[in-house]
Amino acid sequence: MTAFLLDVDTGIDDALAVAYLAALPDTEFVAVTASPGNVDADQVARNTLALLELCGRPGVEVAIGAREPLSIPLLTTPETHGPQGIGHAVLPEPDGVVSARDAVELWVEHARARPGELTALITAPLTNFALALRMEPRLPELLAGVVIMGGSFFYQGNTTPTAEWNTHVDPHAAKEVYAAFEGQPLEKLPIVCSLDTTERMELHPVHVRQLAEAAGAKVVEEVLPDQPEGQTSASDNTLVRHLSDALRFYFEFHRRYDQGYLAHVHDFFAAGVAAGTLEFQARPATVDVETGSALLMGTTVADFRGLWGRAPNARIVADNNPGQAFRQLVSRVGALAARLG
Repeated sequence: MTAFLLDVDTGIDDALAVAYLAALPDTEFVAVTASPGNVDADQVARNTLALLELCGRPGVEVAIGAREPLSIPLLTTPETHGPQGIGHAVLPEPDGVVSARDAVELWVEHARARPGELTALITAPLTNFALALRMEPRLPELLAGVVIMGGSFFYQGNTTPTAEWNTHVDPHAAKEVYAAFEGQPLEKLPIVCSLDTTERMELHPVHVRQLAEAAGAKVVEEVLPDQPEGQTSASDNTLVRHLSDALRFYFEFHRRYDQGYLAHVHDFFAAGVAAGTLEFQARPATVDVETGSALLMGTTVADFRGLWGRAPNARIVADNNPGQAFRQLVSRVGALAARLG
């Protein structure tokens, strides 16, 4: 059993990550918290609550922490994830309500109560995690492990030429988080899923069709590049229909920026790394984040050779296996969708 503390900015690929974790038989959602990023924190929390219920995980505490980055104005991305963050999908109204508790206090409380038991997965800007580390500097020791989706090292950024989205939204938080792990034992260093390997996770229309087939859907699911933008799914399977509508928006976005009719599902890969179900290799490095340059704001720099004379503070994923990952996604989420009907 893997017990998770999640921090998300749901988000199309966050939604796929949550659905994947919900599909695994041995995962516990201890709490899911909302950071502002793809959409504002209140919308993130509503999306997440509705999604968890849609995936058969009602009753999970979903809480909001920060509503703005630490030091700069919030930038959201409706052009990438849609005005509500879930592309063309319209999630049902959740039965539950967003927690009145503060997300940062929640993380610290759970980590203290269950030392060495909880895995942290952050697929959002690192705002809430940085605030939690301020409140409890022992979090690196208290958590069983940490997985972060963010950064770009030997790869072009997806927000600026050098900066990845999550880090660019709150570079000051990212800088604090990496600094907090410097000097920790290797096994305690966060595993960083950067664009270098997450952009190898190219989800194509064939995967959506395979997902529907694995769910036993009666309607053939075709999301094709020659169909009208915004066309919605007619699937008889509820989870397939919502994921298909979300992913179509993502396909359309990627095509608009000349990347092809596909979706880079960054957060799904990070979720699989955190769950221990996806293949990867990682290298230790010392990571720092640029916060002073307008030109390079949010750029992540990794010292793999010890040139700075500082201890490693991260393990950066250097290789992965997209074929194995998508077989996992289709089989696991397809089986979940079949169970839910």
